[in-house]
Amino acid sequence: QVQLVESGGGLVQPGGSLKLSCTDSGRTFSSNAMGWFRQAPGKEREFVATIGWSGITVYGDSVKGRFTISRDNTKNTVYLQMNRLKPEDTAVYYCAAGNGAARVEREYEFWGQGTQVTVSS
Repeated sequence: QVQLVESGGGLVQPGGSLKLSCTDSGRTFSSNAMGWFRQAPGKEREFVATIGWSGITVYGDSVKGRFTISRDNTKNTVYLQMNRLKPEDTAVYYCAAGNGAARVEREYEFWGQGTQVTVSS
């Protein structure tokens, strides 16, 4: 069984940085692809980034060059380093576990509860 717990969200000023973490309590973390999605109020959930078991990464167009996804298989944890944050990055951020490094939600079987990120002055 996979259980995902996100942390690291909060309030940050525009241009600032935050680092999100997602810890997987399951026993198959190293073989899973891990993704980050986000959902802003009134909007559909949006793909942010994903990292495959081999380390391959894919980013959404709106975060490319600002966000970095990484994983530490010894800690069963995936990270999302977010730099140069903008007000439009404000959303609930979710991590997810799946079989492939995909952009679409349906490829991910397990989801965390989400962590709020607010970018505001």
